[in-house]
Amino acid sequence: MSIVTEELKRSMENSPYEQRLGFRLLELSKGYAKVAVTLGPEHTNFLGMVDGGLVMSLADYAFACSGNTFGQVRVAAQFSTNFISAPALKGELIAEGKTIHAGRTMALTEITVMEATGRLIAKATGTAITKQNNNLRDVSFP
Repeated sequence: MSIVTEELKRSMENSPYEQRLGFRLLELSKGYAKVAVTLGPEHTNFLGMVDGGLVMSLADYAFACSGNTFGQVRVAAQFSTNFISAPALKGELIAEGKTIHAGRTMALTEITVMEATGRLIAKATGTAITKQNNNLRDVSFP
């Protein structure tokens, strides 16, 4: 069952952490999310490069949005990122999350992070567990 509603989209778009980083939710459908960020000097690290944490956070946002479109609340149990290329300092990064398995107790999502030009920046995978209730403070891992 898909719960891709305006309320769910608003909730994802209004997340304080993602707002602070400048993330935008571009597309959301059952098992799929496309998110983006326009790069600026605030996204660079001490080396003058786009910080890897920003790339991982963008991938994580796509993961969370994609995995929570099945009518159940899911939270991350595992997340892994492989960096392929360093992004340019200007432009836009786009992450697409595709949930390839959504079972009763867990879900698996593959995420691709690219520049707007199509150049591959990172590949990630995330495993999420299904919460048994709606209390987000009551998370237990199997």
